[in-house]
Amino acid sequence: MSNQGKVAVITGASSGIGEATARALVTAGYRVALLARRVDRINELAAELGDNAHAIEADVTDRDSLVAAAERVQTELGGADILVNNAGLMLLGPFSSDQRDDYRRMVETNLLGAITTTEVFLDQLRSGGGDLINVSSVAGRTARPTNGVYAATKWGMNGWSESLRQELQPEIRVIVIEPGAVATELTSHITHDETRAATEAFVKELAIRPEDIADVIVFAVSRPRRMTLNEILVRPTAQAG
Repeated sequence: MSNQGKVAVITGASSGIGEATARALVTAGYRVALLARRVDRINELAAELGDNAHAIEADVTDRDSLVAAAERVQTELGGADILVNNAGLMLLGPFSSDQRDDYRRMVETNLLGAITTTEVFLDQLRSGGGDLINVSSVAGRTARPTNGVYAATKWGMNGWSESLRQELQPEIRVIVIEPGAVATELTSHITHDETRAATEAFVKELAIRPEDIADVIVFAVSRPRRMTLNEILVRPTAQAG
């Protein structure tokens, strides 16, 4: 199958899995739209990747900015064939009122952000038959102390994705990626000091690379249209749970 001319939209493209996925898709022959709030980073990435990468400032918690981004993708690139809902926050910590702002940010970004982005780009994905990639987490399968609300957003993403899989098939393939520990910036954003230190130590010990997840995404979207890899769990080999 030729990927030439196909367009992939990636949220959270300024770092981590989003950045790695952009690199991998461009290498595989796709054109990519890099969506993120940190416009300086996606501008630098687009300049590095060349003519097949386009930086578009967007915030998944702001529907108006997503609508504007979708209009640019349609006008400048001809519409999206693939949407990678990657933008997310992992603000772990003991459940308490002290963390209430973190809870709201995770729900608005991880779950509502993905829902809104999909709603805005849905017609583009439908127009030629597309792929919806939702980056969830192993936390969408198993919860543990200090990750309750984060896990809730990922369990929510998994349930919503399964409903969409049944509703949108066969025109749109829905693929859920569930990474375990990955070496990204996520841990540095944790606001609870003790939890951040423990999580950083855990990740440093065994984490896989963002490029590993990017490779899985490229493999999934390159499968023949007759098949779908609906749910892919990717743990570091040494991660127990």
